[in-house]
Amino acid sequence: MLKITKFGGSSVASAEQFKKVKAIVESDDARRFVVVSAAGKRSSADNKITDLLYLVNAHRTYHVDCTPLLEDIKARFVEIRDTLGLSFPVEKHFEEMTEKLPRLSPEFVVSRGEWFTGQLMAEYLGLPFVDAVGVVMFHHDGSLDLERTQSRVRETVMRSGSFVMPGFYGSTIDGDIRLLDRGGGDITGSILAKCLGADMYENWTDVSGFLTADPRIVDKPRPIRRITFDEMRELSYMGASVLHEDAIFPVRDANIPIVIKNTNRPDDPGTIIRETAKAGEDEPLITGIAGKKDFLTVHIEKNHLSGSIGLVRKVLAIFERYNVSIEHIPTGIDSFGVVVNSADVRDSIYAIVSDIQREIQPDQVRVLEGLALISVVGRNMSARPGTSGRVFGVIGEEGINVRMIMQSAQEINIIFGVNNDDFDRAIRVIYDNFVATDESAN
Repeated sequence: MLKITKFGGSSVASAEQFKKVKAIVESDDARRFVVVSAAGKRSSADNKITDLLYLVNAHRTYHVDCTPLLEDIKARFVEIRDTLGLSFPVEKHFEEMTEKLPRLSPEFVVSRGEWFTGQLMAEYLGLPFVDAVGVVMFHHDGSLDLERTQSRVRETVMRSGSFVMPGFYGSTIDGDIRLLDRGGGDITGSILAKCLGADMYENWTDVSGFLTADPRIVDKPRPIRRITFDEMRELSYMGASVLHEDAIFPVRDANIPIVIKNTNRPDDPGTIIRETAKAGEDEPLITGIAGKKDFLTVHIEKNHLSGSIGLVRKVLAIFERYNVSIEHIPTGIDSFGVVVNSADVRDSIYAIVSDIQREIQPDQVRVLEGLALISVVGRNMSARPGTSGRVFGVIGEEGINVRMIMQSAQEINIIFGVNNDDFDRAIRVIYDNFVATDESAN
């Protein structure tokens, strides 16, 4: 058995958290490869190291002295080192970084959060430190070079055996640091799992897996024990962010399951994510409910729209011109809507509408604001007739107006729009009528 074990920022935020990580790693011989994020928040009032390093770059851009920031960051790592009785020369490396700071790339500076955390963790666990800069390889266009990465991983394993590696960054063949998206340490662990042909990818964080609904909306929502990759993608995209959604792609191709576990409560079952999961009468109808507020729809009406070839494409090209991402496109016979995040068009919506009127010459264009989208996700829904009717029935009984309805071709989710003001109430109604009743029945 081989497990790739990745610990997020909250799991490595302090010396006490380091101790929990060590206990977890040493409790299972299968945990021979460890990936770490940069030290995260120790409390709600604290700062993530990565955020502080981005702030260092902002100070450099505007020629503001960042010495106090660097001292704060250094102090965090010194505290961890001294509390654990380690010997890594944090001060020496910070002094070297400070001297070279004007010549360092922004990517290099930000990557130091993972680098310092990884160095300390490697010493604490008694494992070799392997710098991701020589292992995770990127093409010059910023895309992952998986073939070269796989070769580097195998060479590293042959040379070092077990190791600790920082997540979130890698390099081009020329040695230039490249960063993954925020939360990209999850992706690093997934890449490593694929390259090593692991049996499991464990992602340790500060929650015991996915929850059926947002605990800020629903009191003590039921945890999700089993979920498919497709379901996870749907919930993550709509705001249930426990794992970076792109982390599934490397392991999915290799049929490696992901397990989300809680560093602070390691005995909790967590959530296991696989390509397929059991479907049957004893499984819940709805796996999870997620959503986001503050969308708007540009609603376009034009007679004989269904026979107008290329009209939708022309409208989408206008949004592309303004670099706006499209969320959904609900359609009718003589009308369709383009749903976008309100923040994405805050400065361009009037220009977009003007271009649509000039280039498409529709009968009417309306902008409908204050829209919230809710996704009801469940692999069992397609096998149980009448699910959509039941969902919208309880929504209607609550007096909530549904402004838009969509369903994926896979039939694992129903997406509908309500007013922002009805968002929380709609989620609670669905949870109470479907998830809570399933739970009480079991």
